[in-house]
Amino acid sequence: MADLSQEQWKAQLEADENAFILDVRTEEEVAEGYIPNAKNINIFKGQAFIYELEALDKNKNYYVYCKAGGRSGQACSIMNQLGFENAYNLVGGFQEWTGEKTQ
Repeated sequence: MADLSQEQWKAQLEADENAFILDVRTEEEVAEGYIPNAKNINIFKGQAFIYELEALDKNKNYYVYCKAGGRSGQACSIMNQLGFENAYNLVGGFQEWTGEKTQ
């Protein structure tokens, strides 16, 4: 897992042709806005969260975010334990995101 600043995360994401954006917030938080092309899997779903992660392609590079960066950091750690090699946590989360957003 790597913690990336807002600028690092955005720059690396834009240059990555194998990127997958993962939003681990609740459905209510997602309804307030999200980063375009993100897939939402709520980390609070417990074992169902693990099952949904295990269905993903482990060869992709995952750019993970939540509201402030805490839950996405946990998600990246879980992903690493499941065999995902490239999981990047957005430090500061969506609340500090200055890039493109969808409402």
